[in-house]
Amino acid sequence: MRPAEHVAIIMDGNGRWATERGWPRLVGHRRGAERVREIVRACPDLGIRWLTVYAFSTENWKRSTEEVLGLMAIFARYIEREADRLAAEGVRMRFIGDRSRLDEGLQTLMAGIEARTAGFTRLNFTVAINYGGRDEVLRAVRGIAAEVAAGRIAPDQVTEAMLSDHLDTKGIPDPDLVIRTSGETRTSNFLPWQTAYAEYEFTPTLWPDFSAHELSAILARFGNRERRFGGVASA
Repeated sequence: MRPAEHVAIIMDGNGRWATERGWPRLVGHRRGAERVREIVRACPDLGIRWLTVYAFSTENWKRSTEEVLGLMAIFARYIEREADRLAAEGVRMRFIGDRSRLDEGLQTLMAGIEARTAGFTRLNFTVAINYGGRDEVLRAVRGIAAEVAAGRIAPDQVTEAMLSDHLDTKGIPDPDLVIRTSGETRTSNFLPWQTAYAEYEFTPTLWPDFSAHELSAILARFGNRERRFGGVASA
């Protein structure tokens, strides 16, 4: 089996990690951001060329105002602090999700680091912020419907490839492997179209405790799986 070149991670357990220690949830989120730094740095040496992480879902707005504002501040601080390092290490950073609800200052930071790192290829690092898989597919369908209504394409010309090209992940290959930390075993509306044939790994480790060593072990297990994509096992 070829290696997992694209790994997607549902980074779960930050708040629980902090609560178990008697600390505010935002302490866990800050520690989680530090863990992102470690994993991003480790990916190229592990053969990972594409890394996509789930940072904030469309449902996360239901959390307390304090936590949401704190998370947005952490996102902004991460971009500001990591910009030079990511550029120096050849990491391209981009974002998926609906940006319209995000603070204008954060949107500016996001656009800035995307432009600054656009030419790098050592690692393609994608962060999902205000992202929901159903929302993404709905936005894509609406875009295609508008083209049909305008007469630019016929309904029978709509293909899977066309839908993929209308998703936020246009130009990004589908994940080979999805990892969810914290022991939860649901996909939480993360990349439903793109992960149709991905392998999944659920680990009880809370995200702030997740390490490059554990990632390496998961990749080794992935390497022993046979991905048939609907076919039959090889002889």
